[in-house]
Amino acid sequence: MAVGFFIDPIFYEVGSGDFLNSFFSTIYIKLENNEWGSKYPYLMNNFYKGCVKKDNIEEFRKEIVSLRKDLEKLPPSAIVWDYENLDLSPPWGNIISSDIKNMSDYFVTSDGENLLDVLEKSIGASTEIEEDLCIKAI
Repeated sequence: MAVGFFIDPIFYEVGSGDFLNSFFSTIYIKLENNEWGSKYPYLMNNFYKGCVKKDNIEEFRKEIVSLRKDLEKLPPSAIVWDYENLDLSPPWGNIISSDIKNMSDYFVTSDGENLLDVLEKSIGASTEIEEDLCIKAI
């Protein structure tokens, strides 16, 4: 089952649910010091749970800009596959592309796009068509 970002009627495919969970897990463990939503409340408390309302999309955009800068400071080895089981690792292990210099480069969608770029594109679409931005499984 694939997951992605949905702004009715637009869908941006991300990849597997495990992959997206790893994105949130890395943020929770490495950037929020195990305090869910402490630094990125719209991302972790709203988006993770399903949707960011269109009325909050500008605050969400600011969080993503900040998040990108914070992820740029972390090496690729900072990956957390699952915050509920820290012993798990990605199925590909440590074998990653030489293009991945830091954690902002690490998350690449099933279409080969940077996840943060796709998220920013989704935020733009949400703003343009004035619809909520949600995570959806298909």
